[in-house]
Amino acid sequence: MAMDHVARLASERAVVVFTASNCSMGDVVTSLLSSLGVNAAVHDLDRDPRGMEMERELARRLGGGGGRGTTTTPTVPAVFVGGDLVGGTNRVMALHLSGELVPMLRKAGALWL
Repeated sequence: MAMDHVARLASERAVVVFTASNCSMGDVVTSLLSSLGVNAAVHDLDRDPRGMEMERELARRLGGGGGRGTTTTPTVPAVFVGGDLVGGTNRVMALHLSGELVPMLRKAGALWL
């Protein structure tokens, strides 16, 4: 089941990013996390045999996004912190700008300082 697979992968590290190998916003999010000192697990859905199935599950969790190539809410990148879905690029950037991201990362054990 995609739901179980996504949940298992999302809890393998303190921060997990589901993206696609050609997703520039995924690169932006992972660069931000890296600059903060986070070693996130990154899963490229387009390189995973179950990627489309997982992307549909992420779309469901994100509120019905249609996946790559559609005009609805994009499903990648999807960022999990502490096993919980935080959201995509806009949500991560908003948390960072408001000063809420670093405390969230610390609480999840992704940052030590």
